[in-house]
Amino acid sequence: MAAKPRVKPLWVEVTFDEEGLDARALVTRTDKNGKITFASKAYREMTKYSKDELIGAPHSIVRHPFMPEAAFKKMWDTIERGEHFNALVMNLRKDGKHYWVDVHVDPIDKNGNVTSDPSKIAGYVAIRREPTRDEINEAYELYKAIRKSELLEKSHLKDWEKELLQRL
Repeated sequence: MAAKPRVKPLWVEVTFDEEGLDARALVTRTDKNGKITFASKAYREMTKYSKDELIGAPHSIVRHPFMPEAAFKKMWDTIERGEHFNALVMNLRKDGKHYWVDVHVDPIDKNGNVTSDPSKIAGYVAIRREPTRDEINEAYELYKAIRKSELLEKSHLKDWEKELLQRL
């Protein structure tokens, strides 16, 4: 279930070129529950959150309300089984702008090594790359349809969900 976004989306996209960043430098690690334990400098610069704001926060701090809940359910189901997960994700920055990443998430053990053994999972590492405009456009249309369907299936929408549905 998606929570109300921490910041109001401005629906303004930011690219890595505009920020002078390489998406591959956007690295995060989380504990088993998705709380951030490490955020690279480039990740902090792109998200506009400080190290203190990110460390200990749930990774969903950057979740854009546009993203389908089903995408995150699939991610969690996959990585908790000890499997690699990959998808395009639209993230929400602290300033309300958004950016797209092609994220690769792997389970890690207590030593930070990738593991496929669910009993040894101590957390997760996420490494990103910048998607192409075609990949973004394709993901946008797919996610738009899924998210709209998710919202229409609800019997009661919160005000922020109603606003999102109007945009879709």
